[in-house]
Amino acid sequence: MNKINLIKIGGNLIDNSEQLDSFLEAFVTLKGPKILVHGGGKTATSMATKMNLAVQMHQGRRITDGPNLEIITMVYGGLINKKLVAQLQALGADAIGLSGADGNTILATKRPPAPIDYGFVGDVKTVNATGLTQLIALNKIPVLCSITHNGKGQLLNTNADTIAAQVAIALAKQQEVHLHYCFEKEGVLENVHDEASVLPKIDTQKYEALKAAKQIAGGMLPKLSNCFEALQNGVKTVHVGGPNMLNQSTLHTQIEL
Repeated sequence: MNKINLIKIGGNLIDNSEQLDSFLEAFVTLKGPKILVHGGGKTATSMATKMNLAVQMHQGRRITDGPNLEIITMVYGGLINKKLVAQLQALGADAIGLSGADGNTILATKRPPAPIDYGFVGDVKTVNATGLTQLIALNKIPVLCSITHNGKGQLLNTNADTIAAQVAIALAKQQEVHLHYCFEKEGVLENVHDEASVLPKIDTQKYEALKAAKQIAGGMLPKLSNCFEALQNGVKTVHVGGPNMLNQSTLHTQIEL
C-alpha cells in the first residue's frame, strides 16, 4: 500500500513569512506523495475589515454571507493559493493549486440554515480521490484551498480542517494516509497561556476532559473533532504541531483513539 502525507496549514503560520518558509522547506523534503491543504481565515478577516465587512464566527467556524464569500474566494483561491504554489515551485516542487471546483475535487452541500445559519458554508459530500491520485502519479503536488462547490455553479466556504480530514479519509480507502495539522504552535496546549504546555498525546478520554474544563475552545474544537473523525475512518496517524513536526525534530501532539 502506498503512503501519502497530507498536511494542512493555517493560523498565523500562513501570515508569518519566517515560519512559512521553514514549513515549506520541511514540506518539500518529505519523501513520497504529499498534498497540502490551506485555510487563510486571518488574512480573509483582515481583508474584510479593510472593506468594512462584518465577520461573524460561531464555535470556531466562519459565518459566510455573499460579500464575505467573495472575499474568501479571492483570498483563499487566489492570493494565498497562488503564493504557496509559486513558493513551492521556487523550491523545486511541482505544485498545482486547486479549489474544490477544479477537477470536481470536492463536492459539497450548503449547510441547512437551522439551528445556525452559516450562509454559504458547505459540508463535504464527496472527494474525487481518483483525480488527486492521478495528479500525484504525474508527480504533481496538489495544493487545496478551502473553497468547495455544490455542482450547480455555487462556490461554498468549507472549514479547511474538515477538508483535510475528508480528503485524508477518501484517500485512506486505497492508501496509507498520515494527516498533519500544522500551525504556529508546537502542539495542542494544556494551558493556552503557556507555550511549553504541549500535550504529547490526546486520546478520546483526554479530549472530552479538556472540553469539559473549557481548556479547548475556538478553532481548536473543530480541528480536534476532525482529527478523531479521520482516525475513526481509516487514516493511519494524525499529528498536530509546528513546522518542525514534519521532520519529527520537535515535540508535537499525537492524536489517538
